[in-house]
Amino acid sequence: MIRGFEFEEDGRKYRCTVEARRSAPDDAWWWFDVSGDRQRYAPFHAASADTQKTVRTKIVAFYTNVLEARARPAEPRSQWGRRPKQEATVTPA
Repeated sequence: MIRGFEFEEDGRKYRCTVEARRSAPDDAWWWFDVSGDRQRYAPFHAASADTQKTVRTKIVAFYTNVLEARARPAEPRSQWGRRPKQEATVTPA
């Protein structure tokens, strides 16, 4: 299995590493961070067949999707919790 590496794509610098979970040392994930973004991402499991080319392709596709999702307008939230109270109807006597 390959270790961590760095690459540049579309003016961004990506830094990729393989890290195992503390609770399950045999469960390794690809983590990456991107210049200009404070978030770290772990989009997929590490596999023995991974190459720099396949990992790079997956990471760029994942991050492109993240950027597209951020660019979309926010969807309106459900208002179920804030239904307006119905006014009491008064029937004339």
